[in-house]
Amino acid sequence: MRMRPINPGSGKSRNLTVAGLLAWAAASATIAPVATAHADEAKPFRLCADPTNLPFSSDNPSQPGFYVEIGQALAQALGRPITYDWYKSYFGKRTVRVTLLGKQCDAMIGLPRSEDFMGPAVIFSGTIAKEGYALVAAKGQAIGGVDDLRGKRVAVQYASTPQNLLATRDDIRKVTVLSPEEAMQALDQGKADVAFIWGPVAGWLNMTVYNDRYQIQITEGEGLSWDAAIGFARASTELRDRVDAILPTLQGTIADLAVKYGLPTGQPVRLGAAQAVPAGTTTGAGPGPTQVANVVATETKGDASVPSAETVSAGKEIFNGTCAHCHGPDAIQSERKIDLRLLRHRYGDDMRDTFRKTVHEGRPAKGMPAWKEVYTDDQFDSIYAFLLTVQVESND
Repeated sequence: MRMRPINPGSGKSRNLTVAGLLAWAAASATIAPVATAHADEAKPFRLCADPTNLPFSSDNPSQPGFYVEIGQALAQALGRPITYDWYKSYFGKRTVRVTLLGKQCDAMIGLPRSEDFMGPAVIFSGTIAKEGYALVAAKGQAIGGVDDLRGKRVAVQYASTPQNLLATRDDIRKVTVLSPEEAMQALDQGKADVAFIWGPVAGWLNMTVYNDRYQIQITEGEGLSWDAAIGFARASTELRDRVDAILPTLQGTIADLAVKYGLPTGQPVRLGAAQAVPAGTTTGAGPGPTQVANVVATETKGDASVPSAETVSAGKEIFNGTCAHCHGPDAIQSERKIDLRLLRHRYGDDMRDTFRKTVHEGRPAKGMPAWKEVYTDDQFDSIYAFLLTVQVESND
């Protein structure tokens, strides 16, 4: 129905107009907060994810991955659309700093649920899955512990926890590989009897490439398994609490997704601890006074000044977040070729120059990327300062 215009020449009409405007303004003031609340609900749930990391995540909508589908289920339960911040997870803690702590996204799924992992800057949801290494073998083989691997050829990934665990066992032949994919190939080609590799990838490959022909037994033990959770920036306690309230309702969905992406389940095989930490070496809480003092005794030419404890601590954090997956936590590594505690032993006065050239340019043929566009010279110096504190003459 067409509204009849008010006659501006009428005093009564002018009064009605003023009254109407005042009423409209009052009503608008009442309605505005409600609209804002709906706008908040419509904000997207921004998920940090790796675009090429199946079975966990992918930017392919037809095969998004275990973590991404959990994120999609959470966004639906929150009543919010989902968006993605794609960033390679290869860079470890740097990935978390750039994306989650850089406010590029709201949540990152699959972080280890531990206060030692970037706490208190990162806070965590409840556990969504238990993940770790697994023993892969032909079906029917009984493997209840390390002793059951005696006399067998075991494929282990270069510089991994399983390699360190088996390093002292001369009765187990280690077949060193560079990736879980290569380990599964060695198993399939008869070059190995067992593969001791990252369980979720083993399960995914067994399902998608090898037609489920292998049995996969998950393991537990120091450095072999941990709880996976959803990480949030420290200030996001309200969102974390809302997600925690939703997670129990998604248990069935998460279990179905684990099956969909081949994540191994079952009773874990309990294995012993990996190589013991040498006496006098600190782990997890930054360098001890002895480490910093040892720099004086292990100087090379050009290292005249003793770095501060803060510099060594910063270098250690970067190292453990980026380099430890190959060179071992705190640079403790049983594989001599990549044991960075032997840098001085190998290079002597050329230690600093060799270090800087290697970290700047990388060694692509050996699987080490160039880091010159990732870290600053000051950060490289802090890593080097940390490595000075752990140098030994021999690890025999």
